Amino acid sequence: MNTLAFPIVDEPDDLSREKGRMLFAGETTFLKGVVAMDGLPPADRLEVCFAGRSNVGKSSLINALTGRRGLARASNTPGRTQEINYFERDHLYLVDLPGYGFANAPVAVVEKWQRLLKAYLSGRQTLRRAFVLIDSRHGIKAVDDEIMSLLDTSAVPFQVVLTKGDKVKAKDVEPMLNQVRTKLSKHPAAYPELVMTSSEKGDGIVTLRSIIAGLE
Repeated sequence: MNTLAFPIVDEPDDLSREKGRMLFAGETTFLKGVVAMDGLPPADRLEVCFAGRSNVGKSSLINALTGRRGLARASNTPGRTQEINYFERDHLYLVDLPGYGFANAPVAVVEKWQRLLKAYLSGRQTLRRAFVLIDSRHGIKAVDDEIMSLLDTSAVPFQVVLTKGDKVKAKDVEPMLNQVRTKLSKHPAAYPELVMTSSEKGDGIVTLRSIIAGLE
């Protein structure tokens, strides 16, 4: 038994793997972009959301999960997209939150986005888990800590997904993991396992699908 705090999650067993495959076997489609709480779709199914700094690889991860290369589109201008984007399957919503950590966005835009994010996180009863994406090359930054604290106070369980795992040098993996684990130990809403992924190589995608399928 692994007693290490926040270990990398084990590979799924055959049953979990198949459940994850089946969940994402059909087509996932873009439903709508939401700019206010009254625009949210009906809370009638399981919902998971994805949060992360601008350019962390969020769009690539969602595309890899769903098997649709152009489903989620990254903006060339960090902080430009201020919508909560909903993607749907038969009984699942995948929710793409706007990238945070944008230094060049107007203050009013940032404040509006923060209000919407807080309202969404605290008021969406069908939200089962937030996946907070962290670039493996950089670890957790101050702006990530802020979002995690917001998830703590909103009582939303969140799980860290490490992105771009193929880009980090082997010698830097353990120091990065130590930093992430130290930071996460201060967040009561943090789920106690990490997921290491590479959207480019496909690493961790099967595991993440299985995790989401297991939330049903």
